[in-house]
Amino acid sequence: MSEQILFVYGTLRRDTNGQMHHLLARYADFVGEATFQGKLYMVDYYPGIVPSEDTDDLVLGEVYRLHNPNYVLSRLDQYEECGRAFPEPTEYVRRTERVRLHDGRIITAWVYVYNRPTNNLYLIESGDFLQIEKAEKNSHI
Repeated sequence: MSEQILFVYGTLRRDTNGQMHHLLARYADFVGEATFQGKLYMVDYYPGIVPSEDTDDLVLGEVYRLHNPNYVLSRLDQYEECGRAFPEPTEYVRRTERVRLHDGRIITAWVYVYNRPTNNLYLIESGDFLQIEKAEKNSHI
């Protein structure tokens, strides 16, 4: 992968205003929305993505072109607690996956994939973490 592209689907998305999204805002360019063929689960207050063979299983996210990939990915690896510094099996693994941009192009991007059993996790059927966020905010009004 010559360009370093990242697909984010949870707390790193723009509309969450999460702490680590500010890292992306500073060291990456927003490319656009995209989908990943997978299932999305609530792990805790954050989601986890798992690839799926079913073409109807789509997770909505955002794609970023990284300016300083080594720096950004090392910081995100710490945030996601994955990599050699963390005991196996890590909660997430960072790997390259295919994602589809909204213009139909398929590109390869880094994705943080959930690396543990999903049996007892809540499936976000819409595939959109932000819908869960909006529902929680509305329930507190």
